[in-house]
Amino acid sequence: MQVQALNRCDWCTDNPLYMAYHDQAWGVPVHDDRVLFEFLILESMQAGLNWLTILKKRDNFRRAFANFDPEKVACFTDKDQQDLMQDAGIIRNRLKIESAINNAKQFLVMQTEYGSFSKFLWDFVGGKPIQNHYKQHADIPAKTELSDKLSKTLKKHGFRFVGSTICYAYMQAVGLVNDHLTTCHCYNVAASSEK
Repeated sequence: MQVQALNRCDWCTDNPLYMAYHDQAWGVPVHDDRVLFEFLILESMQAGLNWLTILKKRDNFRRAFANFDPEKVACFTDKDQQDLMQDAGIIRNRLKIESAINNAKQFLVMQTEYGSFSKFLWDFVGGKPIQNHYKQHADIPAKTELSDKLSKTLKKHGFRFVGSTICYAYMQAVGLVNDHLTTCHCYNVAASSEK
């Protein structure tokens, strides 16, 4: 008996790492601040690159950025930055590395101001994921008015590398919006996984 292949979003390649990420993480609502910080760094690092490149280096990023602990990253020194620039396991872009450290500091400020970064972020969607109903990848926008607003707010709070396109990719990744295609096997799972 032949097993039928699962329907996935058409951006998902047949790379096992990509399929696992698509099936188990992308679009699943995230409320944990450490995980939200991780995705914020990863999405910023991904700017101009393929997401699969980031996924392949994810464990290296975890090691290099103190398991994405914002308190530890916020304390990184100039020496730490120099060490990161020599780390072939990550993206060695000075501006992206500097922004990750800066964003860790701003992240801590936001946690204090809002009680958690999660509360700040989820308030943008009224605490509940936006359920989109796209039938093909070409219909999915690169940014929206809401990602424009999130980008502007983060920049106002001192964050860097948080343009609207990065913010929308972030919103998709952490489940603020469900952009799985309606034909994707994850569409209903993501729709029902909200808190």
